[in-house]
Amino acid sequence: VDELLIMYVNNGIVNTKINYSDNGPTVILFIGVNGVGKTTSIGKIAKKLINDGKKVLLAGGDTFRAGATEQLVEWGKKIDAPVVISKSKDPGAVIYDSIDKAIKEEYDVVLIDTAGRLQNKVNLMNELEKINRVIGKLIPGAPHETLLVIDATTGQNGIMQATEFKKITNITGIVLTKLDSSSKGGIVLAIKENTNIPVKFIGLGEKMEDLDTFDIENYIYGLFKDML
Repeated sequence: VDELLIMYVNNGIVNTKINYSDNGPTVILFIGVNGVGKTTSIGKIAKKLINDGKKVLLAGGDTFRAGATEQLVEWGKKIDAPVVISKSKDPGAVIYDSIDKAIKEEYDVVLIDTAGRLQNKVNLMNELEKINRVIGKLIPGAPHETLLVIDATTGQNGIMQATEFKKITNITGIVLTKLDSSSKGGIVLAIKENTNIPVKFIGLGEKMEDLDTFDIENYIYGLFKDML
């Protein structure tokens, strides 16, 4: 088990904590293909941050998929967090408005949903570049985190998504949803091995509290406790 831990950490510090901004709102951008549980993960992470005493704003930057903003608004109601949406099809407009609001009203964290398509990489790359530019103009150095959401049950496909997204934007961490530790445990190690991106959150189920920050030691000991 200790060897595995050393392998995972690989003589470097694996930072699974959120990188908070020292001044002004912390901006966390969520990316990932459709159907991986991105909006749900945003809702759950927002709830966790609210429980930690943070003032949280949600931004409906997925203007592409019908129903995406409605889903985010539903989450906002559930966890009592405001959601910025726009009639515009331009995600940049929504993101501008949300960050502007976050600065003026002194929010601690802004969580931004984005469209999840990887079919046309050029479009996606351009869109993410534009989103990053809009964010960086309002808050230099932001986004502070870009979290890629991956469905653990897709196995190798999830790792491929991480590899592809890494080519087009800077990813600081992974949110791994639908993780069933017994069957798909190795995916956490495989992601690190293949992409060198740390897993920061894991989602274990549908309930509001079924999402947690990822602790590599607990995880590895959990994987092997039956063998010890």
